[in-house]
Amino acid sequence: MSGQYAVPADSVEVEEEVRRSRFLTSVGRATSRTEALEFVQGVKDRHPGATHHCWAFNAGAPSSTASIGMSDDGEPHGTAGRPMLTVLLNSDVGEVVAVCARYYGGTKLGTGGLAKAYASGARRALEACSTTVRVDTVPVSVLVTYDATERVERIFSALDAIVAERAFAADVLYRVLIPRSRRSELETAVADATAGLGIVARDPE
Repeated sequence: MSGQYAVPADSVEVEEEVRRSRFLTSVGRATSRTEALEFVQGVKDRHPGATHHCWAFNAGAPSSTASIGMSDDGEPHGTAGRPMLTVLLNSDVGEVVAVCARYYGGTKLGTGGLAKAYASGARRALEACSTTVRVDTVPVSVLVTYDATERVERIFSALDAIVAERAFAADVLYRVLIPRSRRSELETAVADATAGLGIVARDPE
């Protein structure tokens, strides 16, 4: 994935009642199928008595279908997961998962009514969810001598690099995540700060 786009900054839950059925829809961030399913399980744990736990996710960029999934969880085929997924894919938000816990109220809604209710819940939850900008990063290793660490850490801060690990041996090895667009700046700045002795190497993603 590349570029920048909106992703959920937190998770939210909204509630809607349709003909005595309660639809509690939660939205949060998921960067993979595993994270999406963990989010689904969290909603199931919060609402163990719900009649259905229907869900959909897009773990990629907005409108991308490279990493998607959905489940009707016992509702008539195509009436829950797909309408929710359609809402997610038509939004400007990526890396997002939506789960709806439905408490059946005794009145059947029909396939059209169900699809409308599940889509509405996903839409309202997305609208209520605050977002942040996902910055595309690449992992790199930076190896410098001890006397250069203060200068190099200032460079990390200036270039919005995130230090994931520090390893202290004969030299200091940093593993950092740097915005893809600023990697060349990092290489130049480290070279300047270490008189060409610092090493910046790309790590496997």
